[in-house]
Amino acid sequence: MKILQYCLIIIGLGLSLKASAQTGISGTIKADYVPFSNYIRADSVKTGSTSNFKRMQLGFSIPLSVKTDSSGRPKMWAVNVSGSYAKMENRDYGTKLFPTELLNAQVGLVHMRPISRTWSIMAMASVGVYTDMEKVTGDDILVQGGVLFIKNFNPRLALGFGPVVSNTFGVPMVLPGIYFNWLTAGRYRLHVNFPENIEFGAQLSPSFELKSVVELSGMTAEVNRDDKSMLLGYLQIVAGLRPEFKLGKSVTLQLTAGTTLTRQFSTTSRKLKDFFKAKEQKDPSFSTTAYGAVALKWNLSKIKK
Repeated sequence: MKILQYCLIIIGLGLSLKASAQTGISGTIKADYVPFSNYIRADSVKTGSTSNFKRMQLGFSIPLSVKTDSSGRPKMWAVNVSGSYAKMENRDYGTKLFPTELLNAQVGLVHMRPISRTWSIMAMASVGVYTDMEKVTGDDILVQGGVLFIKNFNPRLALGFGPVVSNTFGVPMVLPGIYFNWLTAGRYRLHVNFPENIEFGAQLSPSFELKSVVELSGMTAEVNRDDKSMLLGYLQIVAGLRPEFKLGKSVTLQLTAGTTLTRQFSTTSRKLKDFFKAKEQKDPSFSTTAYGAVALKWNLSKIKK
């Protein structure tokens, strides 16, 4: 199985949603930047070619209907809208290997409800455009959906699993969906939100928290290679420090400074039979370099987590 493409599907579906569903309008606007770093070929040779990566992300969730059961747990329908636009500069390449623009935009419907005292179910479906901006066709439209059964061990620990369906590889394909969310209590807190990030932080004041983070993100685009529809995946894993400032009860400002642990592109055939084939060589990547980001988050939930 192509691990990179699988992670991008899971992230794109939003399976990293918190187990305690948002009961009010919430959203994030984020800008991140990776400066120029060297291209490393599939044979591990570091070249003089360089690329950078600049991205803007916007996402928000709007509840359509929110009700609570006798124990106060929400039963809700919500619309999720998200978009990412990335701009890249590629220098000193003999031939064009990577795109200069990427756009991912999707809209989805989410339903979450308790089905027992400790179990809940989350169903979602989304449709989006995933393109390199060169030519937008019907091949750039991807549809995804899934159903997760989530075990809520306590208010801070949840584990979920279930089938995920995607037409990423041309025909609808069922993949295993996994969800894990764990948040410890106290002044020092560990937060594991699979597959998106791991955070460990200290609450230094009521309005300021300092965290160390490891974060995975990526983008997907349908591209044309030799008149064939291919899937381009971009994945980066970064690590750094993240000071977090609360600007009132509903708004949070996050600043991140760190380094890239890995940054790579992968081009995959959209034929189902090729999905399970092992690649003869590893994907090209980029050398480690600095990373920076700034994000503004808001959460207008009426019910406390």
